[in-house]
Amino acid sequence: MQNQKQYFPMHTSSPLAEILRQRRQKLATLIDFPAVLWSGGSSPRNFPANTFPFRPSSHFLYFAGLPLKNAAIRLDGGKLQLFMDNPPPEDALWHGETPTCEEIAEKIGADDARPMAELEDYLENAATLPVQDAATWTQQTQFLNRWILPQNPPDGIDLELAKAIVSLRLTHDAGALAELRQAAAVSVQAHKAGMAATLTAKLEAEVRAAMEGVIIAHNMTTAYSSIVTVHGEVLHNGHYHHRLQPGDLLLADVGAETGTGWAADITRTWPVFGKFSPTQKDVYDIVLAAHDACIQEIAPGVEYSEIHLLAATILTKGLIELGILRGDVEKLVKIDAHSLFFPHGIGHLLGLDVHDMEDLGDLAGYEEGRNRSQRFGLSYLRLNRPLQPGMLVTIEPGFYQVPGIINNPKIRSQYQYSVNWERLEQFADVRGIRIEDDVLVTESGSEVLTAALPTSSQEIEALVNS
Repeated sequence: MQNQKQYFPMHTSSPLAEILRQRRQKLATLIDFPAVLWSGGSSPRNFPANTFPFRPSSHFLYFAGLPLKNAAIRLDGGKLQLFMDNPPPEDALWHGETPTCEEIAEKIGADDARPMAELEDYLENAATLPVQDAATWTQQTQFLNRWILPQNPPDGIDLELAKAIVSLRLTHDAGALAELRQAAAVSVQAHKAGMAATLTAKLEAEVRAAMEGVIIAHNMTTAYSSIVTVHGEVLHNGHYHHRLQPGDLLLADVGAETGTGWAADITRTWPVFGKFSPTQKDVYDIVLAAHDACIQEIAPGVEYSEIHLLAATILTKGLIELGILRGDVEKLVKIDAHSLFFPHGIGHLLGLDVHDMEDLGDLAGYEEGRNRSQRFGLSYLRLNRPLQPGMLVTIEPGFYQVPGIINNPKIRSQYQYSVNWERLEQFADVRGIRIEDDVLVTESGSEVLTAALPTSSQEIEALVNS
């Protein structure tokens, strides 16, 4: 039996409240049952009081707008109920004065505010999505009397809710775009700071510090663990201890996240001593050609998988011209020869997460009825949908000499006539190159939100030498 007591009426016309009101009203047109979304809680690093930085569930953030800890919202018929507890008085000793539940509810335009103890009374027939911290999904499972686990695909009304949220979050409203532009602008500044710091840096860590310092100075966080490495062939390299040596390329994949969770994702690759070698520039220009061509083709209705294959085709053609690949472009792409050097997809959705909504598996990335290919050249494609206005995607072609791939005897044998292995050895100073930008699909084409950061080799060299 639901408690009908309402603490106070909510009436607000703040910009945030209006954005959130529109989002939940759109959700109400897609589902006819209540949804309860938990924010999640902090996870301890080693002892309970020493926690990792808190990050709420992105699905919660989309409708609640603020990074609230240990809170939940109930959405039903376009209405929003907020459930959270006010901190105890002694909390002010450690954390200072914080807004009350009622003040937060007013800010986000909630229709009702209640303590967490009452949440159980409002869960009948409610759908939900799992959060990542164990304490919260254990609570979800207990309260809803069904398994709610991050590793389990949603089912029943939870699946219906997931599909509805995907349809809303696939394209971005004005409120989201304002945040995404801020994240992009700060990320551009961070990359410029990293390039400027490189000539005097001795370790990767110093360049990382310069980049993340810009993000922190704007009261933002990194959207993911920064990749700042001279070993660009390690796609998600998280180590920063390597020395910067003459002839090295530095690959930096660093993006900012706003205080309300909206992300940017940029990669640039530059020579640590300010000048590309001839072999490095040759490969860099091929990757840039693929990058530019893919962005040029972004438009409503275009299949993202075709954008990926365009990148594969241009990279293959360029590698043939350099003498690294041998044969016909179309046939080489068909046998995935390009994937020896470009093993990942051309990009992914970007929004409240750097790989947006991938906590739902391929539900967001893949159009209904489509499944991942088993081909090596397509199996890592994260997005397989026709593009729509309002989508934000990354375009990030690359070239990598991954030892586990190019030194694999089976692969060497399989591609013995497609790859000129002796010629490839002449490009030993090109471990990894990636160029990545954030591209918004518009009504008539596209807009590169990160266009303020140059991509040409000459401009990159000038920034490093500035």
